[in-house]
Amino acid sequence: MNPIDPARSAVIAVHLQGDVVGPAGALAPFFQAEIQRTGVLGTISRLLDGARAGGVKVVYTRVAFRPDFSDMVPNSPLLAMTAQNNCLVDGTPAAEIVSEVAPRAGETIVTHQRVTGFHASSLDVLLRGAGIDTVIIAGVATNLSVEGTARAASDLGYRTIVVSDGCSAGSEAAHSASLESLGLLAEIATADELLTAVRTSATV
Repeated sequence: MNPIDPARSAVIAVHLQGDVVGPAGALAPFFQAEIQRTGVLGTISRLLDGARAGGVKVVYTRVAFRPDFSDMVPNSPLLAMTAQNNCLVDGTPAAEIVSEVAPRAGETIVTHQRVTGFHASSLDVLLRGAGIDTVIIAGVATNLSVEGTARAASDLGYRTIVVSDGCSAGSEAAHSASLESLGLLAEIATADELLTAVRTSATV
């Protein structure tokens, strides 16, 4: 892949929250089997550590709502299901980032209420303010929040890279179909390919 300038790049770690990726999370029936099969959290942990070591900024996005969901517009089955399951409630442990991939001191966490981390949030302003023009996206689920965030990033003009083995969905088929579509809007790379590009850029 083309070189990556660590100073102008950021990893966006998407929705690594207890209700989404935790084994006892509210959405575990949808995502946990693939999370376990692919070992995606281990890959993301390695990606984040390698990015930090290479000088790449790490930003987290999380979706969370008020306890009465008054800040939700449930205009999609996904969001309606979230309210019905009373999950991703701000202030609860299950809405926080799981410990395996937890943020380090000083790293930014952007909370939002839509599928993409860019809509009606501070994410774009924060990235542009830090001089970021390249985003590297990993998280769960590939075909929902990861894809939505990648599509928005592409539309906003960022060089967009999706980490293929740093994402998972409810099924292998859904994951693969999403990456196939995103291949027209973003670069698709494995964590190893991405980290090699970061290390190579750091030594040039």
